[in-house]
Amino acid sequence: MGFRKKNKSPPVLSHEFVIQNHADMVSCLAMIILLGLMFEVTAKFAIMFITVQYNVTQVLDEKSEPVNLYQYGPKDVATVFFYLLIAVILHALIQEYILDKINRRLHLSKTKHSKFNESGQLAAFYLFSFIWGCSILTAEEFATNPTFLWEGYPHTNMVFQVKFFYICQIAYWLHALPELYFQKVRKEDIPRQLYYICLYVVHISGAYILNLHRLGLVLLVPHYLVELLFHASRLFYFSDENKQKGFTLWALLFVIARLLTLTLSVLTFGFGLPRTENHGFSLAEGNFNVLTIRMTCLAAICLTQAWMMWKFINFQLKKWREHSQNQASKKKTVSPKSKPHKRETTKGGAANGVVKSEDKMSPRARKAKAS
Repeated sequence: MGFRKKNKSPPVLSHEFVIQNHADMVSCLAMIILLGLMFEVTAKFAIMFITVQYNVTQVLDEKSEPVNLYQYGPKDVATVFFYLLIAVILHALIQEYILDKINRRLHLSKTKHSKFNESGQLAAFYLFSFIWGCSILTAEEFATNPTFLWEGYPHTNMVFQVKFFYICQIAYWLHALPELYFQKVRKEDIPRQLYYICLYVVHISGAYILNLHRLGLVLLVPHYLVELLFHASRLFYFSDENKQKGFTLWALLFVIARLLTLTLSVLTFGFGLPRTENHGFSLAEGNFNVLTIRMTCLAAICLTQAWMMWKFINFQLKKWREHSQNQASKKKTVSPKSKPHKRETTKGGAANGVVKSEDKMSPRARKAKAS
């Protein structure tokens, strides 16, 4: 990890050297970009990496002041790259100064250690993104008028907060790809993490490029709330295995979030966008309101929700089997109560409560029989 003091320094530019010092290297690269602002020759290139590009000034009314809005373009790639570097640095700081210290106290196994680090990083990101997304939505009129999801499409102009939100979202999920190498993620965990990282990149980038940032923002906020609850519950579970109540609430909200996502998606692509005035395909105008793209987007969302539900059902079945096995093992460990055994009679005594006929003979009868 970056920022970590090591007793033994590995060979320069070796794999271990890069893994241990990757945050320091990335910090140097980010500092070089920031130093470019100090020189007039390089300032125009450095600004392209640091600030949000494609500013558009729009006047709504004659009495109102001009409003600064933003569009997207190829220069956004440079901005995403810079904030990808910032995400790597913040990732290393959270890992070094928070998660590693907690791990030393908990003494977790290697498997739980890896999952604890993953949940810790994602919980911090989901919490920050959820609060940020809610602050943006409060300024919109979605709560009172859900038709703002498709009215006035294409939504080519964005306020600063919306564009910067999408830039940071894309940068974070792209930074998660090299983190698989920097964090030495186990080989069996790489496919699972690659799946959801790629899904985030594709869906968020698609909403940004297709000018569907309103729908994307509305769908991301409840989804991040559900994921935040799951990873927070998993962190509490690793600290104390008896704390599992959070998973029950997460399961309920997970299903609600999937239904909400499907409802809003069908409403937007199947009902709202087909009834808008602007139909057709135009890259210059940013208009993608054609049947093919609408159905492709809707199919992608539906397939993703179906895949998530399938993983959710398998997860619940696995937990149910583990709970059943634990209950069965507990019953086996409890020994059954031993039943009282009947007292065996002696050779000359009664057997099974029945007195033999020989025992009933009188002494005179025995003497006569013996003679």
